Amino acid sequence: MSDLKQNINKGIGLGTAPLGNMFRNVSDEEALATIQTAWDEGIRYFDTAPFYGFGLSEIRLGEVLSNYERSDFILSSKVGRIILNEEEQKSGLFEHGRKNKMLTDYTRDGTLRSIEDSLKRLKTDHLDMVFVHDISPDFLGDEWTAKFEEAQNGAFPVLDELREEGVIKSWGLGVNTTEPIERLIKLDEVQPDLCLSATQYTLMQHEQALDKMMPLAEKKGMGFVIGSPYNSGALLGGDYFDYGEITEEKKKQVRELTEIADKHDVSLKAAALQYSSAHPAVEAVIPGSTRTSRIKEDLSALEERIPHAFWEELISKGLVSEKAPLPQR
Repeated sequence: MSDLKQNINKGIGLGTAPLGNMFRNVSDEEALATIQTAWDEGIRYFDTAPFYGFGLSEIRLGEVLSNYERSDFILSSKVGRIILNEEEQKSGLFEHGRKNKMLTDYTRDGTLRSIEDSLKRLKTDHLDMVFVHDISPDFLGDEWTAKFEEAQNGAFPVLDELREEGVIKSWGLGVNTTEPIERLIKLDEVQPDLCLSATQYTLMQHEQALDKMMPLAEKKGMGFVIGSPYNSGALLGGDYFDYGEITEEKKKQVRELTEIADKHDVSLKAAALQYSSAHPAVEAVIPGSTRTSRIKEDLSALEERIPHAFWEELISKGLVSEKAPLPQR
């Protein structure tokens, strides 16, 4: 397992997908203020990716972080997508991002090029962690297994080499499903030590992760960064769940969680962050936002006292698995 947990404030970082104009157009002023507020509030771990706004998130992060000593913060980005100079009309999650075309590439050369391009956009000389991005059925459909094999022969061994050489500290997958991580863990020829699991180990969704992914990772000594702990904002009353439109079933789940939280005078934000942080394999949780006020809320939420009766009621009503490690206060 990596030493990430020992080196970041309160086990929390900033996820910067929203700063790539996910779902909406975010001004440079608003984005840069959010990053600066995170820094001013003591956050020293920042996660990004070329895919987030087709380079926009990395560029914005670099604008702020380049003002500080590189040894004072931890930075992770991702490989698997190369941002090209040609432009095209965009749709989907990042339709408000830059118009640059994107090439999916998990080969050795593609991995090295992706890292080099990210370093330029981020205005830095190294990455601490690198995650192989979105080799997963939610993005690639049935093609994901072929792309996994491409990474198995390309991205995975080169990242192993870079870690052995001391160029990076950790590597693994960055995905929104559990199966690719389970498959990676079972490989003998490479040794990932840190994966980014988004949406899958949260207050709203964790059964599958607890069933296979987490036990496998613990046996291998692999750690996790947990992304999207609010499931794309669904838990906090948003219109999206796991990057898609929220269903009535999920709205009902949120209402049930909210009712119990109100009964125990608990904020769902605090419950979500503390729940995702409580598993011993979790080294950091990285909520994302474009609002400066949300940064302070997230940090305060980690300190909120949550009565054990709240967790007991969630378990008794089947809203939280009885297998889950619970926050200890």
